[in-house]
Amino acid sequence: MTPLSGKTIATVGSGVMAEAMIAGLLRGELVAPDQIVASHPRPERRDHLRAEYSIQVVADNLAAIDGADVVLLGIKPQMLGKVGREIGPHLKRGQVVLSVLAGATAAALTGTLGHDQVIRAMPNTPARLGKGVTVWYATPKTTEDQRAQAAALLGALGTQIEVDDEKMVAMATAVSGTGPTYVFLFMEALIDAAVHLGFPRHVAHDLVVETIEGSTLFAKQSQMHPAELRNMVTSPGGTSAAALHELESGRLRTVLSEAVWAAFRRTIELGDQLEASVGPSSEKPKRP
Repeated sequence: MTPLSGKTIATVGSGVMAEAMIAGLLRGELVAPDQIVASHPRPERRDHLRAEYSIQVVADNLAAIDGADVVLLGIKPQMLGKVGREIGPHLKRGQVVLSVLAGATAAALTGTLGHDQVIRAMPNTPARLGKGVTVWYATPKTTEDQRAQAAALLGALGTQIEVDDEKMVAMATAVSGTGPTYVFLFMEALIDAAVHLGFPRHVAHDLVVETIEGSTLFAKQSQMHPAELRNMVTSPGGTSAAALHELESGRLRTVLSEAVWAAFRRTIELGDQLEASVGPSSEKPKRP
């Protein structure tokens, strides 16, 4: 028995991250296809999900959430008000809403849904390969069983970390959520430097990608501090020392720290804007 045994999962919106979760759940045999119901407005998207995963796919969000134990919100953040007001009045006690909407705070979610069993999660793009990391926060009204279900669901995307302070989800957005962007930019710059040296671009690409992958695995398996790993390959007066001197002179650490703080501040701003749009002055869902 697992936390998801016999549970029905509805994905509303069924975008890229929701599909990644569907794929991970089925790949890990955590649920059967008949335990998943997905909704999406576009016929071609519904056809794709149905053909690829043999799950039930519908156009109607209300049909998707009817009887579901877990409701996954996989919509765009700007659609929260509209979709939230649509499904909110039909959510029942015992259903937990799991949101992967960037910037959507617990207050914004509970405000627009009129439902207090909510989980806010921030995955990242490697989740599409089952290699992501997701930081998540559960509102006080969620039960232990619901949190266990969320952990199992998010574990299908890779590593999952529950936090008891919602601010840490915003912090994680700036580190792990946006983190692939930093890595890809570094990767791009290193590839361009290799091409500038004279390597064909396809060779430069392979050199950089394999180096980053190998270094990441080495760091993960060794459990050593990055500074120790760096010192292992930095000989006095050597090539690594010369390269590191240039990176430090260019304020790499400071610029990276400033980038993370900028991402964090923007996350807070987006959350505040979304909260305001579904706040007391906005229309709230009315239960029948």
